[in-house]
Amino acid sequence: MRITVRRTGGFAGIERHAEVDTAGRPDAEEWRALARRVLAAGAGAPPTGVPDGFSYRITVDGQTVYCADPRLSEDQRELISRVLKEGA
Repeated sequence: MRITVRRTGGFAGIERHAEVDTAGRPDAEEWRALARRVLAAGAGAPPTGVPDGFSYRITVDGQTVYCADPRLSEDQRELISRVLKEGA
């Protein structure tokens, strides 16, 4: 499973992008479960954010959802954080 996160916005407007491939990882099932929950809760179009807030595009194996600060669910926040931290 490929999980991609693209973060845009913020005060400086700097875009950040990262991707994680869960194939072969010992925690792959945990990633899959988290990704499924995020896909189920995400919006099909970019939501209206707040000034200087971040907006996110999350793609899991070709399926894309959108979310924005400050209205991130705990699952969205966790997945975004993990991908941006561990992804290349």
